[in-house]
Amino acid sequence: MKITKPFLFLLVLLSACVSFAQSGKKLDKIIKRDYQIIECTVLKMSDKTVEYSLPGETVQISLDVSQIAKIDFASGRSQTFDVSSNANSTTQSTPSQNIVSADKQHNTIAVLPVPYVNADNQESSEDMAKFAQNDLYNKLLDKSSNIFPLTVQDLRTTNSLLHKAGIDHNNIDETPIEDLEKILGVDNIVAAKVSYTIGTGTTATTYNSGNAKVSNNNKKVTTNDISTTTANNQTYYYYTVYFDMYRNTDKIYSQTRKPLLAVKDGWMDSVSYLLKRSPIYVKK
Repeated sequence: MKITKPFLFLLVLLSACVSFAQSGKKLDKIIKRDYQIIECTVLKMSDKTVEYSLPGETVQISLDVSQIAKIDFASGRSQTFDVSSNANSTTQSTPSQNIVSADKQHNTIAVLPVPYVNADNQESSEDMAKFAQNDLYNKLLDKSSNIFPLTVQDLRTTNSLLHKAGIDHNNIDETPIEDLEKILGVDNIVAAKVSYTIGTGTTATTYNSGNAKVSNNNKKVTTNDISTTTANNQTYYYYTVYFDMYRNTDKIYSQTRKPLLAVKDGWMDSVSYLLKRSPIYVKK
């Protein structure tokens, strides 16, 4: 059979479209409790594990469901994972069991405790979580004219209501936003998290000192140099700041930022940067 040029062109075009469709295949997204996002293809799920493969690979990887907060499937369906029902927590009450709705205050925003987590060992610092929450709270107060008509709920009120419900920086990520809005009596919430790793490095600095003598014939030069090298140990902090805002349980803003400088308090500048670019902030 003779193949005409138009038919051959259509065949090539169809092959290209099929190839593009395959390469542009949507992937599932596993959102871990440490906020890491894994783009993959979910293959199998059970009560204890989720098995998936990475793009372009056939190897199956198993992940414990206790590490997973949510899965956004390529189909558009989402599934959240509640670890509060695990055997390790059967003797503890969950936040949802202690929900007491506060009087709703419209146009009010609450600042949640800010988990401050070492990504290497998943240890969370209570002191730094309180410090980070207070820092974000003060930034909102300082910019109160820029977030009008919103008012910021007093931090003591926020933490008191959360404490009565059994919620702190350790389990704040496991509590649904709708429950938090009921507990706090607000219609706006800002939720942040600081994840970090620590690295070390050594820098060497050399100092030269001495004098030079020139002979009478201006040819012979003698020197008496002293060279000193000093080693300095430095600690580097590599941060990732997660910043979410909710209004009436809807997520209206979600950003992640890594500070440019690996310094100890670098996360604070990232919080300011993300706040100023949030939808509640208006330049004046």
